[in-house]
Amino acid sequence: MSLEKSLEDLKGNIGMVRINAAKELGKLKDKRACGPLINALKDPNQSVRSNAAFALGEIADTSCVPALLSTLNDPDEHVRKSAAKALGMLKARQAVSPLIKTLEDSSASVRKSAARSLGQIGDPSAVQALEKASKDQDFFVATLAQEALKSLS
Repeated sequence: MSLEKSLEDLKGNIGMVRINAAKELGKLKDKRACGPLINALKDPNQSVRSNAAFALGEIADTSCVPALLSTLNDPDEHVRKSAAKALGMLKARQAVSPLIKTLEDSSASVRKSAARSLGQIGDPSAVQALEKASKDQDFFVATLAQEALKSLS
C-alpha cells in the first residue's frame, strides 16, 4: 500500500481501516507519516492509538519521542505498552525516567515493555529501578528486567 493511500485511510471513518493504516505506515518507515501518526495517538479507537505508537517506533524518527512519552499515560494498557516498546526501539534517552516510572504500571505487559526498553536504551541510571523490577511478582517482568540489567553491565 502506498504512503498516500495509508495516510488517507488513517483519516477514515471505519476503525478497522484506521487500525490497518497505522500498522501499514509503520512498515513503510516513511518519516512523512510521523505527524499523522502523532495525531492518531488521540484516536478514539485504542487499537488505532496502539498501532500508531508502535508505528512511530518502526519509523525511527526521534522527533516523535515527546508524543510517545505522553502516550505512556494513555488509559488503555495496550497503548501504553506500544508506547513503551516504541521508546525502546527509538533508544530514546529522554524516556529513561518516564520508563522507570512505567515499571510500576498496573499492567504486567506495560511493565515488561518498559523493562525491555530500558535495556535497549542502555542508560545506567535505570539500574536501581531494574534491580527492583527484577523481583516483580510477574515472572516475565522479572526476567526481562534481569536481561536488561545484563545489557547494562
